[in-house]
Amino acid sequence: MTDPVFVLGGGAWGTALALHASRTGAQVYLWARTAQTLPNGAMPRLPEYPLPAGVQVCATLPCVAPACVLLAVPTQHLASVLPILPAGVPAILCCKGIERQTLAFPLDILARERSDVLGAVLCGPNFAREIAAGLPAAAVLAAPDPARAQALSHLLSTPLFRLYASTDCAGVQLGAAAKNVIAVASGVTIGAGLGENARAALITRGLAEITRLATALGGQPATLAGLAGLGDLLLTCTGASSRNYQMGLALGQGMSTHTALGSLPGVAEGVTTAAALQALARTHGVETPITDCIAAFMEGRITLAQATHSLLSRPLRSEV
Repeated sequence: MTDPVFVLGGGAWGTALALHASRTGAQVYLWARTAQTLPNGAMPRLPEYPLPAGVQVCATLPCVAPACVLLAVPTQHLASVLPILPAGVPAILCCKGIERQTLAFPLDILARERSDVLGAVLCGPNFAREIAAGLPAAAVLAAPDPARAQALSHLLSTPLFRLYASTDCAGVQLGAAAKNVIAVASGVTIGAGLGENARAALITRGLAEITRLATALGGQPATLAGLAGLGDLLLTCTGASSRNYQMGLALGQGMSTHTALGSLPGVAEGVTTAAALQALARTHGVETPITDCIAAFMEGRITLAQATHSLLSRPLRSEV
């Protein structure tokens, strides 16, 4: 790659993406609100990975035309960062979630705020530290235009980080957002001592719930069986590095939502996404019992025992 790449967001995910982009041969400019590195030249959220010469940290984007921009900021703050994007450059949204006030997905927010910017979204089962370390991984890069999805996938793929092109933006974004909510529920299940059988059942029924809603939004069931659905769900619901799983684990062990949030090293998107996902499901007439229960539990409207009883006492039915 000859043109530079901009990465917006100096957290763990943004840092990992900057390290990955530098492996494609691109000069990378990593934008952070506070452009400060540690004495060893690493970013604070991933202190064990010093940045190479091909990654320059900056508080102001340089006046050069990049091949693309990767945005790794929380969904709830995405709109505030979009004004600094250069016009006419592909923007790959690497955040997962739903805007609380509007129920908008990342690509919707981009279209609303910056209609002059071409959008795509990157999602998949990826922990930041493993991407930073250059361990093998894969993800989906979705865009409304198949040519754009293919071009950006080829632009950013490496032998150790494979990107698969897709045009199912609805399915990819819904899967990426909803899996965080199910991951909180998964952590609660283990934290409360309900067992691995219960977690496996919850993940499976959670996937069915996500697929129903994705289909109602125009997504494809096959997408939810792939990297942006099942793959991301499995990693987030079982991986010890998952902040949403950690959040649920603390809740299941009796910690309050406020205290659990304060104990995390970063943002647990599932906490803010749960209510938004619930509202979205109601708008489309889709049943989401797991999301309903975990949202009510995190808000303190029901106890864990009540949530468990609510799920286990649902009428028996066919699996599909």
